[in-house]
Amino acid sequence: MSSGCSHLDSITTTKASGNGCVECLQSGGQWVHLRRCTACSHVGCCDNSPGRHATGHFHQTGHPLMQSFEPGEEWFWCYIDEISFELEGERPSVSHT
Repeated sequence: MSSGCSHLDSITTTKASGNGCVECLQSGGQWVHLRRCTACSHVGCCDNSPGRHATGHFHQTGHPLMQSFEPGEEWFWCYIDEISFELEGERPSVSHT
């Protein structure tokens, strides 16, 4: 079953950089929801958060896919195709690397 996203090959990791937004933790900022980059494991805050760091990460790196990093949510967003979707068995895991 196709997700409609043409960037599924950019999913290279199910790990996460930590339990919070990297930039907000460094600056003392706050977030509303978290998003995880599927290419490099960067965790950033959502567009409802003041910093909008997940989208900023996309603009800085060009990594097209992010996944919700909220408990019970497994959906993805493709910035390039502008589509959300779910994939069976793609749960992120925290890795403090």
